[in-house]
Amino acid sequence: MSTVTRLDWRPTKTDLLVGAVVVNAEVLAVLLYLAAQPVTVDSWRFIVYAFLWINAGLYAVAKTRPADASRSTKRVAMLVAGGYFLVLAVAGGVVGPSHTSPLASLLTDGHLHSHGSASSSFDLRLLPPGWGPALVYQGSWLMVILMPYKVIGYLSLAYLVYATVIDAAGTALSGSLGLLSCVSCTWPVVGSLVTTLFGSGSVVVAAATTWPYDISTAAFLATVALLTWRPLAR
Repeated sequence: MSTVTRLDWRPTKTDLLVGAVVVNAEVLAVLLYLAAQPVTVDSWRFIVYAFLWINAGLYAVAKTRPADASRSTKRVAMLVAGGYFLVLAVAGGVVGPSHTSPLASLLTDGHLHSHGSASSSFDLRLLPPGWGPALVYQGSWLMVILMPYKVIGYLSLAYLVYATVIDAAGTALSGSLGLLSCVSCTWPVVGSLVTTLFGSGSVVVAAATTWPYDISTAAFLATVALLTWRPLAR
């Protein structure tokens, strides 16, 4: 029988000290980037958003330890967390159809046609810290865009969902019921979909100054907080 995770998520003095060092390093990284690259920042909040995703996600993971559980429970939790990460990755534009794939053509205008070379390519985009460096892979069917804030953020949520499923399995609720009861788990998916539908036409270009990014960030932070606190498991 597993036991529900009982950790104090409140920051200690050491946490605050480490946090101050991390924030100073992030500010320095941004200043060095702006000094080295011929770019200007139109809206600083998008830079802040990226570091909010990274810092909140890493802090929540550091404060969360999955409870003891049987191997079967851990396997189920890993499958659920893996599926959740995949949904987030697709909804958030980390993984999607390549511009050269027939599927992308159908999604754009309902016609099948070619978009240039079908050969695979890797590209490193020097976006602002948090958003970049972004590694972009484009194949004949698949496109993968690895931005630091999304990769770290989505992996953090998957880890928290893994711990949540184990906690739910240790209570009177089943793991599946406990996860479905956590409505907040769907918020980042909705926020990411809104961003994809109404935000910038390409997730590689600089962040568009539109409200969907505010929604996805608020949804992410709320989900991290609830999955770390996990009131259902209390």
